[in-house]
Amino acid sequence: MGDDNDESTQRPAPRPVAAVVVETPLAHLDRVFEYAVPDDLDADAVPGARVRVRFSGRELDGFVVERRAQPQHDGRLTPLRRVVSAEPVLTPEVLALCRAVADRYAGTLSDVLRLAVPKRHATAERNLAMECAPAEVLEAPEPGPWTAYPAGPAWLRRVASGEAPAAAWAALPGRRGEGDWPAALAVAAATALAAGRGALVVVPDHRDVDRLDEALTAVLGKGRHVRLTADQGPQARYTAWLKVLRGHVKVVIGTRAAAFAPVRDLGLVAWWDDGDDLLAEPRAPYHHVGVVLGLRAAATGAALLAGGFARSLRVQGEVEAGALVPVEADPALLRSAAPRVTIAGEGLDEERDGPAARAHIPSRAWRVAKDALVDGPVLVQVPRRGYLPSLGCAECRTPVRCVRCQGPVALGAAGTAPACRWCGLTLAGNGFECEHCGSRRLRSSITGARRTAEEIGRAFPGFPVHTSGSGEVLASVGREPSLVIATPGAEPVADGGYTAVLLLDAWASLDLPTLDAPLEALRRWMAAAALAREGRAVVLSGTPEAVALPAVEALVRWDPAWLAARELAERRELGLPPAVRVAQLTGGRRALEEALEQADLPAAAQVLGPVRLTATGGPPRRPSAEGEPERVADHHVLVRVPDSGTESLTRALLALKAFRSARKEPEVVAVRIDPLDMF
Repeated sequence: MGDDNDESTQRPAPRPVAAVVVETPLAHLDRVFEYAVPDDLDADAVPGARVRVRFSGRELDGFVVERRAQPQHDGRLTPLRRVVSAEPVLTPEVLALCRAVADRYAGTLSDVLRLAVPKRHATAERNLAMECAPAEVLEAPEPGPWTAYPAGPAWLRRVASGEAPAAAWAALPGRRGEGDWPAALAVAAATALAAGRGALVVVPDHRDVDRLDEALTAVLGKGRHVRLTADQGPQARYTAWLKVLRGHVKVVIGTRAAAFAPVRDLGLVAWWDDGDDLLAEPRAPYHHVGVVLGLRAAATGAALLAGGFARSLRVQGEVEAGALVPVEADPALLRSAAPRVTIAGEGLDEERDGPAARAHIPSRAWRVAKDALVDGPVLVQVPRRGYLPSLGCAECRTPVRCVRCQGPVALGAAGTAPACRWCGLTLAGNGFECEHCGSRRLRSSITGARRTAEEIGRAFPGFPVHTSGSGEVLASVGREPSLVIATPGAEPVADGGYTAVLLLDAWASLDLPTLDAPLEALRRWMAAAALAREGRAVVLSGTPEAVALPAVEALVRWDPAWLAARELAERRELGLPPAVRVAQLTGGRRALEEALEQADLPAAAQVLGPVRLTATGGPPRRPSAEGEPERVADHHVLVRVPDSGTESLTRALLALKAFRSARKEPEVVAVRIDPLDMF
C-alpha cells in the first residue's frame, strides 16, 4: 500500500488545460485562449505543438504555449479539435523572441509566428531521425582573417570563453579566399561551435548564403551546419529547420527568416550589411534582422557581430552609445587594401574633354577599362536596370508621364516605341508633346543596364559582355578579360577579383527619394568597389557639378564611419530618425483622422500630417465607386517621439489597432515602426 502511495506521488500532476495562441491577424485577439485537452490528446498536446481549434465558428491553426492545471477562464472550455503534430516546434526562446518583436514593432504575435515557424512537412518529420550520433569535438580555429583587425583576436577569445561581446565590424575590401568576409564569418561561427555554443548568421540574399556555405564547409566540414533560405523547397527547408530544432546541428546560415531559427545554446548572432533593404521584412510587422538579432542576443547572452563594408545609422548609433565596439583595420593596412578611387570629370578631365568629361561613360572610364581588360574582367555598375528606364523632354528636361495613369514612360529596347512602365500604354508616332515647352522630341533621362551593355560592347569589340540584374543575376565570372554590366546588389564575384570597377551615373544613386540616399549610395558603391583586386582603380562618374558631396568624399577616403557619424549628428539636430522614434500610419485620410482621435498617444508625441503619399513605386489603386467610403491608402501620418518614449508609443499604437479591430472598422490603418521609405 505504501508503494502505491509512493508511485502516485511521483506521477505528474494532471494538466487538462492548454493555453493556445490562435493564428488570427486580428489585433484585439492577440492573446492566449484556453482549451480543454481530451484524454486521447493529452500526450501529444505538449507546449510548442501545432493544434487545430474551434475559434469563432471556424477551425484555425494554433500553437500550445502552456499546459495548465487550472483554467483562468470561468466557464466551460472548448476541447482541442486535434493535434496536427506533437513536434514542439515553438520553443520557449523563440516564443519569447516573437513576442518581443511584436511588441517592438506594434504588431501581433500571429504575424511574427507566421514568419518564424515554417509550414509543417509531414514527410520531413517522418524521415528525419529523432536522435543523431554526437558530432566529433571541434577544435577552435586559428583567428585567420581576424588578425588583420587589432581587436579581432580578442573578440574571438571572448566568444570562445562564453562571454557576450558585441561588435561592429568594418570589413576590409579586396580580400580574397581565406581573407574574405565569408571566411571571417565562418571562423567566428566555428569559434562559437568549438566552445559548445550555437551560431546564427544572416546575410541579405542567396548568393551571399552560397559564399558563406562554401566558407563554412571549408572550416567545419560537411554536415556541421544547415542553410535556411526562401529558395529551398518546402521539404528541404523544413528538414533543415528540424535538424536545428532537434539539436542535430548548432550552426545556421540563411536569409531574413533564419533569424528565428531555434538554435540550441546560442552563443553568436551575426549579420552582414545592415543597410541592405533585403534585411527588412516587407510584411507586417516590418521588422529588421538587426533589431531581431539584437533582441535575441540580449535575451540569450549571445555574442553579437554586425559586419559590412559600409555602416548604417542604426549601427553607428549603437557604436556611439557604447553598445557595439568597432572592429576595424589599422589605417595603414586599410589604405593599402582600399581601391584607388578617382572621380571622372575633375581636374585635367575637364580641360581635356570639356562637357564629355561628365558624360554617361566619360573618357577616363574608357581608358581605365581599356587598360584593365588586359589581365582580367572589368565591372561596370549601372544604377538602373532596363534599356532607357526614364525619358524626358529634349528641350526642358521635364520627365515624360503617361496620359492615362501618370506613370513613368520608358523605352524597353532599341527600335521599340516608348511605353508606360505602369499600365503599358504605348506612346506611338508623334504622340508626345511637352506640356511645358511644346517640344515633340524625347531624350533619355537615365541609361539602363541593357543600353550600357550595347554601348560598351560596340566600344570594346572582341570582349564578351555579361549582364547581371533583375531576373538574370550572375553568381560569379571567371578570370578571363570580359565586361560585366550589373545593377546594385547584382554584381557577380570575379575569380581573383576585378581589374577595375566603373561606377556610372552617380547622380542617380544620390537622387534616390529617401532620407538615407547618401548612405545608400555609398553602400552600393563600396559593395561594388570591394570586389576589385587590392589596389586596383575604381572610377566614379556622373557626380553633380560644383557640389560638395560627403558620400563621394567618404568613398574616396574609404571611411564609411565618418559619413555615418556626420549624418547621425545632423539627424539629431533636426530631430529625424534614428535620433528619434517614428511611426508611420497609412490609410485613407478620413480613417487616419479618426485613428488620431481614437489613439491615446504619449504627451511627447508630435503628429505630422496627414499628407498625401507620393506614388513612386507603382500605379495608384483605383478609387472607390461613387457613394462608397474612401478606402484607398493614399495618405500617411508620421508620429514622432523621443527615443525614451518608444515603449509608450508602441503600447498606444497596439491599443489603437486592437480598438479598431474590435469595432470592425471598415478602413484599415496600417502601422509601421521605423519605416525605411517614409520620405
